[in-house]
Amino acid sequence: MSEQAAAGVRVNVYGRGEATVETGLPVLNRLLTRFAETAQFDLVLDIEPGDTQAEVEAAAAALGHALAGPLRAEGARGRGAGALTSAEALAYVVLETSDEPLFVTNVDLTQARIGGLGTDVARRFLEVLAENAGLVLHVRLLNGTDSGHVLDAIFKGLGAALAEACERQGARR
Repeated sequence: MSEQAAAGVRVNVYGRGEATVETGLPVLNRLLTRFAETAQFDLVLDIEPGDTQAEVEAAAAALGHALAGPLRAEGARGRGAGALTSAEALAYVVLETSDEPLFVTNVDLTQARIGGLGTDVARRFLEVLAENAGLVLHVRLLNGTDSGHVLDAIFKGLGAALAEACERQGARR
């Protein structure tokens, strides 16, 4: 059982991609910064230190709660997709708002460690994000072997998909 970590979050889905992220985990900071840059969301996320699992879950829950409103705002698409690369890795992310959140992936996120972060922790982040944002979230790895590149491509794809989902119907950024 992990301890609770407190989180502060602010998201502007109509921003410029500026991010200030402090989760206590440098790798997660980098991934969430890439996510915000790709989505063009302004993101401020501050997690009080705790154990790794608590920090990851707090970050995901806070971000999910912050995105739930814009995803369901009147006129919002509520669905999106993004296929992005990072070096040899190519990830495809598809999502849709749902009253029955679910995370589905073909990516084995249990084996590697990146900068001290077990990639199974990245899987937990995506599960908690989907649950708290109210999303059916599908992540497919089309190519890639380097765990760092795979996660980078996934988080960039997530940013692109969420940007599309938060867009107003008929609007283009």
